[in-house]
Amino acid sequence: MTTIAIVDYGMGNLRSVAKALEHVAPRARITVTSSATDIAAADRVVFPGQGAARDCMASLRSHNLIESIAGAFKNKPFLGICMGLQVLFELSDENDGVPCLGYVEGSVMRFERSAGEREFKIPHMGWNQVGQSVDHKLWNKIEDNSHFYFVHSFYVEPEDKEIVSGTTSYLVDFCSAIASHNIFATQFHPEKSAESGLQLLKNFSEWQPV
Repeated sequence: MTTIAIVDYGMGNLRSVAKALEHVAPRARITVTSSATDIAAADRVVFPGQGAARDCMASLRSHNLIESIAGAFKNKPFLGICMGLQVLFELSDENDGVPCLGYVEGSVMRFERSAGEREFKIPHMGWNQVGQSVDHKLWNKIEDNSHFYFVHSFYVEPEDKEIVSGTTSYLVDFCSAIASHNIFATQFHPEKSAESGLQLLKNFSEWQPV
């Protein structure tokens, strides 16, 4: 039986993620856990999160989870969601700079409130389209430019543009998903994104990275 560990470090919409995975992968064992042992033993790992980068990093340290997340990031199918995407990068623009995990080269940038003469609401909240930048297994059976649900005030800027797997327009055209080897991570919340989000989670539950 496939085991999917959802990392619990005290920040994230864990129940919604677990329920969505249980729905799309009924034969898998879904575990919400703060145990480094459970994360190491799992076949797949989901790293969700919401809130502030500084709080996220502090919580990861207090739960002694940084090493286990690093191991999962390197060695098994890994899905980051929202803050679980952002803290993979080197530095967040939050509070004049918050060092993050540094697994992905690049920065996390704050949305400005205006573009030209037009004012935008921050956070970017609600449904928006995701353009698929590359052909990837996790986009299987999901139409290009499908709508997903977002809640965020920051966005990622990878140094390596080849890892950008999805883009979205709000104030700027920003990276809304990355993919590299065994890693896929999204700025949007697939667990809140109806059929397209459920399909992405199903694809993740079956994904065999090459």
